[in-house]
Amino acid sequence: MTEKGEKVRELFLVHIKAATKKGSLKVMLGDGTVSDQESFDPSHVRQFYDCILRNLLNWKSEGVSVTIDQDLRRIFIKLETKEDNYLLSCNMSLQYHSLLFYKLDHRVIEIQKELSEITDKIKELQGKTTPQSDGIIKETLRQKGFENMDHQKLFEIFFEHDDLTQELVKSLNSSQSEITRLAKRRDDLFKTLDSMLIEIYHTTPVLIDEARMITAEEGCVCNFNLEYEKNNSRNGNINPSRIPSNAKDNLLGHMHDIIKALKI
Repeated sequence: MTEKGEKVRELFLVHIKAATKKGSLKVMLGDGTVSDQESFDPSHVRQFYDCILRNLLNWKSEGVSVTIDQDLRRIFIKLETKEDNYLLSCNMSLQYHSLLFYKLDHRVIEIQKELSEITDKIKELQGKTTPQSDGIIKETLRQKGFENMDHQKLFEIFFEHDDLTQELVKSLNSSQSEITRLAKRRDDLFKTLDSMLIEIYHTTPVLIDEARMITAEEGCVCNFNLEYEKNNSRNGNINPSRIPSNAKDNLLGHMHDIIKALKI
C-alpha cells in the first residue's frame, strides 16, 4: 500500500503543477502604481478533481470543497472506500493565497480622488451642522414662544405639540440633506471600486504534510488513511499482517483505480 500511495502522490503532483501553471498580468495598487503579478486559475484544479471523481466509481465522495479563511484558500476532495470493516480514505488538497488588486483602469485614481474630497467635505459639514442644528432648534422655539425652559419642560412641550416636533425634524433634515447626498455618492463610489477589484492566486506546487498546511503554508497534500470500523467507532492502529488477503487485495485494487484515473 505504501508503494501505491507514493505512486498516487507522484502522479497527483504532476497534475497539480499543470493545473497551477501561472500566467502574467498587470494590476494596479491602491496608490495607482502598476504592478506585474503572476496568477493561476483555481478552476483548473476543480476541473482536475472533477475528472478524478468521474472515473472512480468504487470510491465515495461529497465532491469538491473549498474553504476560505481571510486570504487563505483550500480546495480539496476526500474519497472513501470500504472492504469488510476496513475503511480507506484519500485526501487530495491544494492550499493557496488570494490577493486583491485593482484592474488596470485610470478610473481607480479618479474615484479615489473624489472619495478623498467627499470625505473632507462631509467632515467640514458635520463640524458646522451641530451648531447650526442648535441654532435652528433655539430659533424655532423662540418663534413659538418657548424660551429659556428646562429640559423637562421642553420634553412636555414636544410631547404635547406634535406639529412643533414635525417642524423641527423638517428643518433639521433640510440642513442634513447635503451630507446625506454626499454620503450616498461616497457609498456608490465604494461599490464601484469594489467592482474593479480582481483576485490574484498564489501557491507553491509542492507536497507538504497536514501540519504545514495547518500553519497556512502553501502547497498540496495527498495522503491515505486506513481505519478499522467496528460498533460505529474507528481505530487507525492497524496491523497490516492481520488484514485478510481478500480485503487487502481489494483495497490495493481501489488504490490502483486512483492511479489509473490520474493517468487519464
